[in-house]
Amino acid sequence: MPTTASTVALIPAAGSGTRLGAGIPKAFVDLCGRTILQRSVDGVLAAGVDRVVVAVPANLVAETRAQVPDAQVVVGGAARSDSVRACLAATGDHAEPPDVVLIHDAARALTPPDVFSRVVGAVLSGHDVVIPAVAVTDTLKRVGDDGAVLATVDRTPLRAVQTPQGFRPDALRRAHASNGDATDDAGLAEADGMRVHVVDGDLMAFKITTDWDLRMARMLIEHGATANPS
Repeated sequence: MPTTASTVALIPAAGSGTRLGAGIPKAFVDLCGRTILQRSVDGVLAAGVDRVVVAVPANLVAETRAQVPDAQVVVGGAARSDSVRACLAATGDHAEPPDVVLIHDAARALTPPDVFSRVVGAVLSGHDVVIPAVAVTDTLKRVGDDGAVLATVDRTPLRAVQTPQGFRPDALRRAHASNGDATDDAGLAEADGMRVHVVDGDLMAFKITTDWDLRMARMLIEHGATANPS
């Protein structure tokens, strides 16, 4: 991580995570003795990020502050973008704006520090919006409503996008000025006409979405994998 830049990571963690089926918000599910959110914050801090702001459901603010005392905790919104905007508003508490703002999925709890470094480095080199991504390896088919294959899609130029996504602060505010919603913040930037730069992601930055993902994350941790090198 470049040492001359100030960085802040925003973690929207107010979602219910219904696809995981745990009965509680996904960020608060146990992942080998720590919650998914705790492990995500651990990884962000281990990567050298200066400040972390987390958005959670209103009824879990006190619990979250106890679990992640090194992060600022705010109330999130109904949609992911609402939570990001709540986190972004909280960054105005400091007199000096950060050089780089990172948006990171709490569910990507095992993201290696090198991914953060690549994203931050690319923003500091002049890119307004930076995303990490990995190549798509599966064969892709476009399928009709009747279940019939319409075409095989060329996967060569395709990438699976991960987080953290990095922004110049003014670029992120511009992207969110429309109050729109998207599955990732770079999508809002694209819609506003901004150029999005891609750097290498990492397979360890996979998103814990289903029970299979959770079991995989637990297995990796049990075998020594962690986003926190300490």
